[in-house]
Amino acid sequence: MARKGEQFAGLTVAIVTPFKDGKVDEAALRKAVDWQIEQGTNGLCPVGTTGESPTLTHEEHNRVIAIVCEQAAGRIKVMAGTGSNSTQEAIESTRFAKSCGADGAMMVAPYYNKPTGEGFYQHYRAIAEAVDIPIILYNIPGRTAKNMEPDVVARIAEIPTVVAIKEATGSMDQASHTLAQTNLTVLSGDDSLTLPLLSMG
Repeated sequence: MARKGEQFAGLTVAIVTPFKDGKVDEAALRKAVDWQIEQGTNGLCPVGTTGESPTLTHEEHNRVIAIVCEQAAGRIKVMAGTGSNSTQEAIESTRFAKSCGADGAMMVAPYYNKPTGEGFYQHYRAIAEAVDIPIILYNIPGRTAKNMEPDVVARIAEIPTVVAIKEATGSMDQASHTLAQTNLTVLSGDDSLTLPLLSMG
C-alpha cells in the first residue's frame, strides 16, 4: 500500500545548529548541509530538538531554516522543525518555513501542555488549515510528557496534509498499530528500532 509521505522515506538527518562566539555559525551550517548531500542523505531536518530549537531565539530559528533551505537549493528534502506548544507560534513558524521553500514541516507534539486527544487534533488541524505544506508529526513523549496514542494519530492522519510521523516512543507495538491504522509513512525516531521498523513498513 502506498503511504502518504513516501517523499520523506529514507534517511533524514536531524542536523545540529553550530554556534561560534554566541551566534549561529552560518558558514559551518552551510558546510554541514553540503556534506550531508555529498554523503547521499535523503533529507535534512533543521531546528528539530537535535538542532536545539527549544533554546534558539525566534530570529535564530528562522535564520537556520532559511540558510538550510537556501543551501539545499532543491538538492535534498528539507523538513523544517516548526512545532511548538503554542499553536499560533507553530503556524507562524510553518508559514516562514514554507516561504523559504521547505518541503515539509516536522511538528513535535505540543510539549508541557499535555493536551487531550481532542487537543492534539485541534492543534494540528489549525496548523494544516493555515499553511498548505506536508506535515510530519513528531511523537516523543519522553520529551513532551504526553504520548500521542495510535487512535489519536489515526484521527490526525485524516487531515490531508499530515503525511508522516516520526515515532520516538520506543514502542514497536505503538509503531505497528500506527502502521495498521493509518497510511502515514512512519519514520523511526529511535536508532535501535530503525531496522525493525523498516521490516514492518
